[in-house]
Amino acid sequence: MSTKVVVGMSGGVDSAVAAHLLKQQGYDVLGVFMKNWDDDDNTDHCTARQDFLDVLAVADVLGIEVEAVNFAAEYKERVFSYFLAEYQAGRTPNPDVLCNAEIKFRAFLDDAIARGAAYIATGHYAGKGTDSAGRATLLRAADANKDQSYFLYRLDQAQLSPALFPLANLCKPEVREIARRIGLPNAAKKDSTGICFIGERNFRAFLERYLPREPGAMKTPEGRVVGQHQGLMYYTLGQRQGLGIGGQKGASEEPWFVAAKDMATNTLVVVQGHDHPLLQQSTLAAGQLNWIAGVAPDPDRPYTAKTRYRQTDATCRITRLDADTLELAFDAPQWAVTPGQSVVLYDGEACLGGGIIN
Repeated sequence: MSTKVVVGMSGGVDSAVAAHLLKQQGYDVLGVFMKNWDDDDNTDHCTARQDFLDVLAVADVLGIEVEAVNFAAEYKERVFSYFLAEYQAGRTPNPDVLCNAEIKFRAFLDDAIARGAAYIATGHYAGKGTDSAGRATLLRAADANKDQSYFLYRLDQAQLSPALFPLANLCKPEVREIARRIGLPNAAKKDSTGICFIGERNFRAFLERYLPREPGAMKTPEGRVVGQHQGLMYYTLGQRQGLGIGGQKGASEEPWFVAAKDMATNTLVVVQGHDHPLLQQSTLAAGQLNWIAGVAPDPDRPYTAKTRYRQTDATCRITRLDADTLELAFDAPQWAVTPGQSVVLYDGEACLGGGIIN
């Protein structure tokens, strides 16, 4: 009897090819479509209906069974409530990180185990290995441009051990070529962008539905008022677009960037120039730590870290590490380190874990 694996299928080409590869390897594959958002079922922004139809069409070609599960209640409780609370506190959260830890590798994993599965699988670009102590390790994907280990750093051993990543050694063009070769109907479907529950819509308009506007002053570090903001929650550190400042009398032509938020006075601090000192930071502190191995890394070794997804690795060292706090010092200043985002630590190809930037 073949081993059962439940594949999280989104309607996209990555999870479709993942399911195909597992079937080729002899697994008993069940596809499961996760519906995580109910609030906009009947609007143009919600693509869940079309995505599920795409999953059904793929399953028909692959010859596998598909079921749908609704995790909207779990998503609202575990991910969306945190998302709103963080924005209200002036931070910039990453809901995709939490969605992986709480929905795709917890609610979905629990559901798969209840179905008798030995493994779960996703279309994530990430790898998996085993360390000298026999623990599961999270590795970077072969496709450095698509590697998603950053978004998976909050997994623990119980979540990572039963997970399979069939796309670990494939590049995106190869995945599309496989899909085209076997006749998958979504072979050319474009990748989804943006936060899953917001989709392609205007972010500010979406947030306004849940959090009230609180306009205030935009000021330079010297205290000069240069404009009005619509609410600190709508802005993130390093943001350049949408500030509406324009030309200022006596100011240079360099672009303006968000440098800080003063929650006490409801002030948005803005500076001119990409390389302004207030946008550069050589140290950071993080909390809400998670170490994939279940044990903290050796503080006396050098590592690399990312403070945002698309960033190249930055060499760093640990200056403080305890149960609740990680402090890092970087060899070179990091740009626009943003509270609420994640700092993720790497040892070569292995993703060790990380925490939420304070």
